[in-house]
Amino acid sequence: MLDVPVPDPPSLPTVDPNQYDDAQVAADADFKRAELEAFLEAGAWADAFEAWAAETPVTEAQWEIVLDLDLLSHFDFFWDDFADRVGYHAPGIPEDWKERDLHPDLTSWGEVSSINAGLTELGQDVCDVLKDDYIDWESEYEAPDDLPDF
Repeated sequence: MLDVPVPDPPSLPTVDPNQYDDAQVAADADFKRAELEAFLEAGAWADAFEAWAAETPVTEAQWEIVLDLDLLSHFDFFWDDFADRVGYHAPGIPEDWKERDLHPDLTSWGEVSSINAGLTELGQDVCDVLKDDYIDWESEYEAPDDLPDF
């Protein structure tokens, strides 16, 4: 359990999610970032963070590294209409953290992995809370009539 105050929700960027290595969405989509940001501010971030903090293996010392590096400001959440889901990009500590001398308290790959995995889990928890408790719109994507039956 991570016993820390809930941080402020991130402001969402206007980045095309297709620029991330881990996301593929329609380029002309409405990512509904303004709506998602409003939901984060209305409580979705706090709800997800509190649930995540109760279960995460991230330690308070590792959390201080996250805050020192301002990693939370690099979260991104966006609507993926095709998949009818909230997509996200979680920040993380880069592979060259040691060469870059990124933070004096980072001493092992285990710490880096724990932080990166924890932030990924937080991102997924936020997506789940947004979709389950806040989003009330329907996907506008309609599959073509000529799709094969499987």
